[in-house]
Amino acid sequence: MPQAIAPLGLPDGIRSRVVDGVNGLSVHILEAGFSAPARPLLLLLHGFPELAYSWRRVMLPLAEAGFHVVAPDQRGYGRTTGWQPDFDQSLRPFSVLRLAADALAVVYALGHDKVSAVIGHDFGSPVAAWCALTRPDVFTRVVLMSAPFAGPPNLVPGATASAALQPREALEAALAALPVPRKHYQHYFSTRAANTDMMQAPQGLANFLRAYFHSKSADWAGNQPVRLHDGSAAQLSRMPAYYIMEQTKTMPESVAPMMPDLATIAGCTWLPDHELDVYAAEFRRTGFQGGLNWYRARYDADVTADEKLYANRTIDVPALFIAGEADWGVHQVPGAFERMQTTSCRQFAGSHLIEGAGHWVMQEQPAHVAATIVEFLKSA
Repeated sequence: MPQAIAPLGLPDGIRSRVVDGVNGLSVHILEAGFSAPARPLLLLLHGFPELAYSWRRVMLPLAEAGFHVVAPDQRGYGRTTGWQPDFDQSLRPFSVLRLAADALAVVYALGHDKVSAVIGHDFGSPVAAWCALTRPDVFTRVVLMSAPFAGPPNLVPGATASAALQPREALEAALAALPVPRKHYQHYFSTRAANTDMMQAPQGLANFLRAYFHSKSADWAGNQPVRLHDGSAAQLSRMPAYYIMEQTKTMPESVAPMMPDLATIAGCTWLPDHELDVYAAEFRRTGFQGGLNWYRARYDADVTADEKLYANRTIDVPALFIAGEADWGVHQVPGAFERMQTTSCRQFAGSHLIEGAGHWVMQEQPAHVAATIVEFLKSA
C-alpha cells in the first residue's frame, strides 16, 4: 500500500492487515480476538459511506465474548485494492452476488470454513443476507442491521414480471410530479455526477460527511420514523431529504441544513472529529464511486437477472434484525420489515429497535448492539 496512508488510530486489541488473493482483491481487514487459536469467526460487513472502521466500537466486546472478529473494507472501499473506481465499467464486480462471493473468499482466506454469524449494516445487510441465503453451510447465522431483507426475486408460474415494486422510471416520474419535485437518493447515487458532487462538496468533504452522519443519527431531532403504507411517491416523500431529495439538489446541498452546531459536534461521543477525519481521509483518497457502483448495480437488469436463480428461496439459518429506533432505514422500503419477519427468514429470532440510536446504530449504541448480538449467538 502507498506509504502516504496514515495509521487508523485503532483501539488496543484491534489490528489492521491486508489479506491477498481474495477473489481478485487484496482485502484490508480489521480484526480482534486473533491471538487465541480456533476461535469461531464473526464477519462484519459495512455499508455506505462506511468502512471496516465503522465496526471499531463493537469489535472488542464481541472478541471478549470469545470470537475472532473480522471487518473487511469491502470491494470499492478504503484500503482494499484490486477494484476500479470508474463510472464507465462493467457493474458485475459490484453485484450483490459478487460481494457475497467476496465475503466467502475472505472466510476461506482466513483459514475458516464456517462463520458463526455474518453481520451486515446498511448496504452490508443485503450482502449478509445473500451470504446466508446462498451458502447456509458456511454462514450459519445472520444479523441484519438497519436494512431489512425482503427476500430474493419472487417468481410466479405463468407471470412475466413482478408487480411488487414500481419500475424505476415510473417512480422517478411520480416523485418529479410532486408539488415539491423530489428524487430518490438511490437514483441520485446512480448518476454520473454523484461522486463529483460529494467529493467537491461546497462545505468541504469533512463537513459534508459530518452533516450526513449527523442527519441520519438519533442526534438529529427530525428523525421520527413511521411505517409507510406503500411505495407511492406521496408516501416516500414523508421521509427526510437525505432519502427523498429535492429534485434540483445534490446530496451535500440536501444535508447542509442539518449540519450540527459546534457544541453538538463537541458533544458527539460516538463520532468525534478525530474519528470523522478517518472517514474524510479515506474517501478523499478513494472517492465514493466504488460504493456508488453498488447502487448502480441494483438497477442494472443484466446484473440483477442472476439473482433469479435464487427466486423464492428463504434464509433458513437463524436470523436477527437490529436497528436504531430513530432509523428511517427500517421503513424506507415499505413492507420489507414485515416480509423479513414473516416470509424471507424462516428462523427469525426477533427485531431489536434500539433507543438512542439512528442509522449508525453500532457506533451510536455499541454496548447495546454488542450485547444483543452476543445474546443471539449464545442462544441460537
